[in-house]
Amino acid sequence: MSSPARPAFYALRPGGWRDYVTLLHPPYTLWHLSYVAIGAALAPHMNWPILGWTTLAFLFAMGVGAHALDELNGRPLQTRIPSALLVALAAVSIVAACAIGIAVAARHTWWLLAFVAVGAFVVVAYNLELWEGRFHSDVWFALTWGAFPLLTGYFAVAERLRWEAAAGAAFAFATSLAQRTLSTPVRFARRSQGDPTTTAPLERALELLAAAMPLLAGALLVARAA
Repeated sequence: MSSPARPAFYALRPGGWRDYVTLLHPPYTLWHLSYVAIGAALAPHMNWPILGWTTLAFLFAMGVGAHALDELNGRPLQTRIPSALLVALAAVSIVAACAIGIAVAARHTWWLLAFVAVGAFVVVAYNLELWEGRFHSDVWFALTWGAFPLLTGYFAVAERLRWEAAAGAAFAFATSLAQRTLSTPVRFARRSQGDPTTTAPLERALELLAAAMPLLAGALLVARAA
C-alpha cells in the first residue's frame, strides 16, 4: 500500500518537531528572505547589521507568523500543532518583527515605520484571507512576498528608494508570480488529487527556483563584501 502524498515536497512526516520544520516552509522562506538580501545588495552602500536585523524581522513575520496563520486557516500542511499554539506563534513572531522594525526606525529613519505597518497588515490580511480573500490572490502574493521584501531590504539600508529598487521590485514581483503560477497546480495535485506525479515537472522547476534565488542573493552579497 502506498503512503499518502505529502502536502508539499518539503513536508516531513507529521508529528513532533517535524511539524515545526514543515511549518517554516524552508525552501520558500529562504527564497523570499533572499529578496531582502537582494534589495540590500542593490542599495548604494551596504549596512550589514541593518541587513541582519531586517532579515530576522522577515524571518519572524513571514517564516513563522505568516505560515502559522496559514496553517491555522485550513491546515494545508496537515500538521498536528495545536491551534492555540499556532495563534501564539503567530502573535509572538509578528510582534517581534514589528519591534525590530520600530527599533531600527528609531535609530535610523522613522519612514521605516510605513514598511512595518504595511508588513503587519498584509501578513494578517493575506494569510487569514480577510475581507473575503480580497488580499489573497496571485498578484497580492507577488506584491507582498516578492516586491515588498526587496523594497524593504533596500530602504532599510539606503533610507530612500531609487530606480534600481523599483527594477529589483519588478524582478521580485515577476519571479514570485511565476512561483505562484507553478505552485498552484502542484498544491492541487498533492492535496486534492493525491497524485504529485502529474505535476512533477512543475514541482522540479519550483525546487530549482527555490535553490537559484538564495544563490543569486549570496552572489550579490559576496560582490558587495569584496
